[in-house]
Amino acid sequence: MKSIPLAAGFACLATLAAAETPVLTIYTYDSFASEWGPGPAIEKGFEESCGCDLRFVTAGDGAALLARLQLEGTATKADVVVGLDTNLAAEAAATGLFATHGLPAVTGLPVPYDDRDFLPYDWGWFAFVHNKGLANPPHNFEELAASDLKIVIQDPRSSTPGLGLVLWVKAAYGDRAPEIWEGLKDNIVTVTPGWSEAYGMFLEGEADMVLSYTTSPAYHLIAESDDGKTSAAFDEGHLLQIEVAAKVASTGQPALADAFLAYLTGDAAQSVLPTTNWMYPANLPSAGLPPGFETLTQPGKSLLLSADEAAALRDSAVEEWRNALAR
Repeated sequence: MKSIPLAAGFACLATLAAAETPVLTIYTYDSFASEWGPGPAIEKGFEESCGCDLRFVTAGDGAALLARLQLEGTATKADVVVGLDTNLAAEAAATGLFATHGLPAVTGLPVPYDDRDFLPYDWGWFAFVHNKGLANPPHNFEELAASDLKIVIQDPRSSTPGLGLVLWVKAAYGDRAPEIWEGLKDNIVTVTPGWSEAYGMFLEGEADMVLSYTTSPAYHLIAESDDGKTSAAFDEGHLLQIEVAAKVASTGQPALADAFLAYLTGDAAQSVLPTTNWMYPANLPSAGLPPGFETLTQPGKSLLLSADEAAALRDSAVEEWRNALAR
């Protein structure tokens, strides 16, 4: 019998243990997996029950996430994708990369939504966030275009909020959308690749308003004890964003992927989302919403495009935006 040096023996055991621990790879957007986002708490909670190693791989914003998946195809290392939205769902479904989740429909959305592949985990209304001291905040896009206010927005080709904005304008104004963009172009300080860059510029005082969500002021109120932020309520209504997660069909860990999706929409994860992702949960937690959410802007009208409607309008809406800003 040959002896194994002690250090080498421990190394072998460690390697064996690592090999026996299943890994679940989650593709998501940057802010979800950041230290201040919901990722760390969700990772900790799920790993306590799964006996696995959950790993996040980030790819910018939601639109950039889909672009990466399209590039990788069936060779992707992802088991689950978290961070697409209903405006991207039809394009994502067309890739054939996703599998049926088999879970019941969520119950906390303001509108009915049930999809066999894409499972909602949170939602919110797009809005322009500003300081409460802002003089004469606009009540619609036309008033914003007629003002001298400076705004920061996101690129619809790489950002889900950016795409949401061009679809919001299209849903609200239809054929008048190019006219609205012509009016807005002088208000736009810059267009950023994703949400984080744009919101950071707003906080640095480089713009009067930033495209974000009605829930964004809750962060400042709850995390910073700062009640100085709010969002403008627009007469034409606010486009609703529903964020979704999905199992990748080629996953080598289908049971773990299913378990993760169930955990993501369960009480433990849903109670984390309002104060980390700063969105409304898809299933209302047993403890309800955190204090402070009752102070947020409540749009008088919700605009929601179905996945097919969003897919049909996407290219023309982006082109109208691009043409106006290029002039």
